Amino acid sequence: MANITVTINGKKVEVPAGSTILDAANKLNIHIPTLCYCPDVGCGVANKPASCRLCLVEASGIRGPRHILVPACATPLARDGVEVWTNSARAMKARRTVLELLLSDHPQNCLTCAKNQECELQKLAAEFGIREITYQGEKNYYPVDESAAIMRDLTKCIMCRRCETVCNKVQTVGALTGNGRGFPAKVGTASMIPLADSSCTFCGQCVNVCPVGAIVGVSYTKKVMAAIHDPKKTVIVQTAPAVRVAIGQEFGFKPGEPVTGKLVAALRMLGFDKVFDTDFSADLTIMEEGNELVGRVKKFLELSKAGKSAAEAQKEAHLPILTSCCPGWINFLEHHFPDLLDIPSSCKSPQQMFGAVAKSYYAEKTGVKPEDLVVVSVMPCQAKKYEAARPEFAHDGVKDVDYVITTRELVRLLNEAGINLANREDEEYDSPLGESTGAGVIFGVTGGVLEAALRSVHTILTGENLTGDAINFRAVRGLDGVKEAKVEVAPGLSVNVAVCSGLGSARKVLEMVRADRTRFQAIEIMACPGGCINGGGQPYINGDRAESLKRRMEGIYAEDAGKPIRLSHENPDIKKLYAEYLGEPGSEKAHHLLHTVYHENLRD
Repeated sequence: MANITVTINGKKVEVPAGSTILDAANKLNIHIPTLCYCPDVGCGVANKPASCRLCLVEASGIRGPRHILVPACATPLARDGVEVWTNSARAMKARRTVLELLLSDHPQNCLTCAKNQECELQKLAAEFGIREITYQGEKNYYPVDESAAIMRDLTKCIMCRRCETVCNKVQTVGALTGNGRGFPAKVGTASMIPLADSSCTFCGQCVNVCPVGAIVGVSYTKKVMAAIHDPKKTVIVQTAPAVRVAIGQEFGFKPGEPVTGKLVAALRMLGFDKVFDTDFSADLTIMEEGNELVGRVKKFLELSKAGKSAAEAQKEAHLPILTSCCPGWINFLEHHFPDLLDIPSSCKSPQQMFGAVAKSYYAEKTGVKPEDLVVVSVMPCQAKKYEAARPEFAHDGVKDVDYVITTRELVRLLNEAGINLANREDEEYDSPLGESTGAGVIFGVTGGVLEAALRSVHTILTGENLTGDAINFRAVRGLDGVKEAKVEVAPGLSVNVAVCSGLGSARKVLEMVRADRTRFQAIEIMACPGGCINGGGQPYINGDRAESLKRRMEGIYAEDAGKPIRLSHENPDIKKLYAEYLGEPGSEKAHHLLHTVYHENLRD
């Protein structure tokens, strides 16, 4: 594409034809305020509806010699000679007026808003030096929707449409859309029904990109602290693998730097009776899921030898197997692909496996009644809250997992308690649910679940452990939305696998499966682009999203490489659990505690 030359504030710059004014200004390091614009809401998809008009600039040469106001984020540069002024009196007055009008219809409860000090509208008001509401008049009001794991307060919606873009173009869920016209227009569900009644998967990507407090997670931090301070309760906590490479950035650590030991120390100081690792139950998941995969592959081979066609054998063997660790993806499957409900692994997620083992095996070992044992999860995910509340994950009225808090919510708790991770000395997880392997920690990134399973499947099939570099299945690594590979799991036996992250990518792969069941034998799916490192409850990313996710991914693999044990089946506490309680993978007791079923869910 040919380059063109434009002038901004008297400075010439050369950019490819078709670049926006904002692109050209950024090249000159000229700051133009934006709000609805977001260069990457996920998978490189930009949001630039030019709906807020906060990036208005004065330009000549766009539509002839006239000086006009145009939105910098959405105005393409098509010819040489365009002149732009970002600091003219007209442009500056227009931007201030736009911001003042936005503020006139926005609640003034900043001190109690979940996005306080992280709100982009709040930061712009400070940047512009606005100290009073210039325009007084009618305000919109909508009731708060707290029907699900995500809370919507449309009174705060500024119609930037970021949530709509990520829901529809990245995740392809289609739960959010613009409603109404003019002054009362807002982004919500179709017909403005409660989120719990919509097709929402609760992946939380809308929460990650909302610039204000219109969409936030429902918080259980008060209930968690009440339980900790209740002398009648024993309160234990589990930490998900992706939390340890994200929470540190809120305390001055480099993006992606693992702070595992400091996290353990901080949680212990916060008052939890025991601090455990979800990586332990990730290893447990591999024991069950790996056993399930081997069983299905063996059945496929038997049916093939008996003369069945590949398509018939795959269907009867319930292949390809789909990983089931991500509740956002499971919600998506139940709603959008109910015809494929026979192929996911029946394994519960590591979060729910931990809760089930804690309320049975651990409760028995410690003599604590399950109803007096409070299990808290620290997760990178909003969907985990929805998952913990599902009725199938409770027995006799006792939930496997009582409360789920996100990484962001834990940061607030630690700040409230005056606990700074940077000042903590590393401590170890408690036993027996705290021992884990490198295979467990890589669950936090896309491709990790499948890689962990392949490591153990090799041993199940050959009786030998992988060593050296052979333990690294690099073909399934990386942040691409869809990855396909042919992997040798035993001499002479290879399987076709796929890894996808982001529900838009999942849709593509599942459509492939619908068209040809023989294409893959194993598929890993995570709802969030990049996996749990980009979960809807992780610290907000300000700046280059792709680079931040890359750093978090590198932190996960560094943690894996540094582990003395990197195979799930070699975890000594997992071996002990099976020897003392479960018997063997796939046993009746294991199936009762660690497996589940999925249901068609045709919400609107």
